[in-house]
Amino acid sequence: RSEPEIEPLLPLLPVPLSGCEQQCCGPCSRAELRICDDYVETQYGKIHCVLAGTPRTNRPIILTYHDVGLNHKSCFETLFTHEDMQEILRHFPVCHVEAPGQHEEAKTLPAAYIYPTMDQLSETLPTILKHFGLRSVIGLGVGAGAYILAKFALNHPNLVDGLVLININPHAEGLMDSVATKLTEWTQTLPDTIIAHIFGKEEIQTNQDLIATYRHHITTTMNQSNVSQFFRSYNNRPALEVDRPVPGGNVTVRTLKCSTLLVVGDYSPAVDPVVDCNSKLNPTKTTLLKMADCGGLPQVDQPAKVIEAFKYFIQGLGYLSSASMTRLRSRTNSSTSSYDGSRSRSHTNDSQRGRLPSTGTDKNKKDHNDIAMESIHGNMDHRISKSSQVAC
Repeated sequence: RSEPEIEPLLPLLPVPLSGCEQQCCGPCSRAELRICDDYVETQYGKIHCVLAGTPRTNRPIILTYHDVGLNHKSCFETLFTHEDMQEILRHFPVCHVEAPGQHEEAKTLPAAYIYPTMDQLSETLPTILKHFGLRSVIGLGVGAGAYILAKFALNHPNLVDGLVLININPHAEGLMDSVATKLTEWTQTLPDTIIAHIFGKEEIQTNQDLIATYRHHITTTMNQSNVSQFFRSYNNRPALEVDRPVPGGNVTVRTLKCSTLLVVGDYSPAVDPVVDCNSKLNPTKTTLLKMADCGGLPQVDQPAKVIEAFKYFIQGLGYLSSASMTRLRSRTNSSTSSYDGSRSRSHTNDSQRGRLPSTGTDKNKKDHNDIAMESIHGNMDHRISKSSQVAC
C-alpha cells in the first residue's frame, strides 16, 4: 500500500536484518548501526520493539512511546530522520516501543485477549529493558505514550533518567468526557475521532494536507480494531497520581523524581492538561515548553525546535558535555535560555514557524515563571526555584 508523505524510517531505522527477531540480543549488526526488530514477551502479551544502536553501560538509551492511532514511524520518523537529530543518535541508541497491535500491518488481536490498561502497559517496560539488557532510559512519549512513560517513571524511578512528555494529559476522563466519548463513537468514524484527539479544531481546518496524511495512515496502515482497543484503554486511564512538593511539607509526596520537559503546541487540544500537569510536578525539576504556531504534533510540525530543546535537555542531564556537541546552527532571531535546577537544563527557541498562522497571543498561566529567551547557550550555573514556562 502506498503511504503519501510518510516515507520509510531511513537511515535511522533501516529494514531489520533477516533473522533479527530470533537473535535480537545477538550479532545482528551493520557496519555503523545495529538494528534489532523484536517482539518481546511480557506478562500482557507480545510487545513490538525496535532497538537502533548499541547500548552503553555508562549512559541511558532513548525510549519512545507513541500516541493513540500512531506507531513509532508515524509518530517519530520526522523527528529522528531530521539532520539535527543525527548528532544525538551518534551518542544514544533508541528503543521504539509500540503498544500491542499498533505496529504496521498488525493482525487483529484474538477475541480472548484483554487489552492492557495504561498501568499494565507501563509495567511491560521493565521486562523490555531487561530483555535488551538496558539499565536506564530517557523517555520520549506523546499523548498516551507520555502518560505510560510517566506512570513507568513513578513506579520505577531508578530506571528513568529524564522524561520529555509531549501532550500529556494527567487527568482521568470525567463523567461528561465519558458521555462525549460515547456520543462521538456513535456519530464519527474511528479515524475522525483519532484526528480530533491529536489535532486542534483550527489545525484540522487549516492544515488539510497534514490531516489527510494522518487520516490515510490511520485508515490504511493501522488495524482499526486494535486501535479502538488501545484508545478505549487510554480513555479509561486513572488520574496520574502526582502532587507538587511543598517546601517544608510532606517529604514522601508522590511525584516524578527525574528532570522532566513538558512540550505542547499552542494549537494543540492538550494545552490545558499539559499546563495543569506542570502545576502538579516538582517545580525544581520540571519545565513547560509551549511552542508558538504549532499544532498537535510538535515533533512533526517543528522538529528542529524540539530537537534543539532535546539536545540541551540531554546535556543538562550530564551525559553530553558542550565540547562533545557540535555548535547548534545559528538561526535568524534564535535565542536560548539555560539554567540549572537539581542538574543544569537548557531550553531553546528558533524562528522556524509551522504551517499554522500565529494568533499573536500567549496566555499567561498561574504558577509558571516566564523566562525571556535572551541569552545564548550560556549561564549553566543560573538556578531558579520555580517551575518554568518557556514560550517559543
